[in-house]
Amino acid sequence: MQKNGIEPTELTIVSTLGACAEKVVIDMGRSIHNYLESKGITADGYVGNALVDMYAKCGRLELAKQVFDSMLIRDVTCWNTMIVGLSVHGHSHDALELFDSMKIEPDHVTFMGVLTACSYSGLLNEGRAYFKRMIEDYRIVPTVKHYGCMIDMLCRYGKAHEAYQMIKDMPVKASPVLSKMVLAACRVHGHINLVNKALDELHQLMPGDDGVVITMSNVYVEAKRWDDVNYLRTKVIRHSVSKHAACSHVYVR
Repeated sequence: MQKNGIEPTELTIVSTLGACAEKVVIDMGRSIHNYLESKGITADGYVGNALVDMYAKCGRLELAKQVFDSMLIRDVTCWNTMIVGLSVHGHSHDALELFDSMKIEPDHVTFMGVLTACSYSGLLNEGRAYFKRMIEDYRIVPTVKHYGCMIDMLCRYGKAHEAYQMIKDMPVKASPVLSKMVLAACRVHGHINLVNKALDELHQLMPGDDGVVITMSNVYVEAKRWDDVNYLRTKVIRHSVSKHAACSHVYVR
């Protein structure tokens, strides 16, 4: 397009920056940013949001923050992009500070970033408090993804019983992934008494799943509960449950 002397539109720039973000092509993203600066185009609105998103997904948070700080108009999408970018790259405290400085109303995506930040940094009490604020102060109804963040956080740091109770109490249908998190936490943190309850939940959601039985067997092996191990093996043979072959793939550029 440039070789043919055709000026890109805002839609072209935003779309190309989005492709750079998804493919993590930082060099092309930087060249587009340089082009905008050479043309005196201000990084605001959709273009500014796309630049922040591109830099954040490419891990260049300092450049994302520079663009973010330079923007005159920042909508909730822009705030969300910066908060989520900081969260997923481990800058949890910076993400929470940015959230606390928001000048506009947060939405459900904002709190996904906030809860992720708390989960990655082990900020259990803060995570509980933000989850409560989301519901009570901002009247945002939690989705499965919000509950997933909370359960992930609780399971990471040994609160498997609390995580299990949250699954039981949540008003939306639980995903099998959430119960698998609890089962894995039982194994890591030694909550043997909770294993059977978590397994019952999983059997209702995913009857006959081989991975569940194998994980539970491993829990019993580590706890040296050999009678339970033998019972599970008998159960596996009776129901002809077998482990599926694993597979992997390699992406070559």
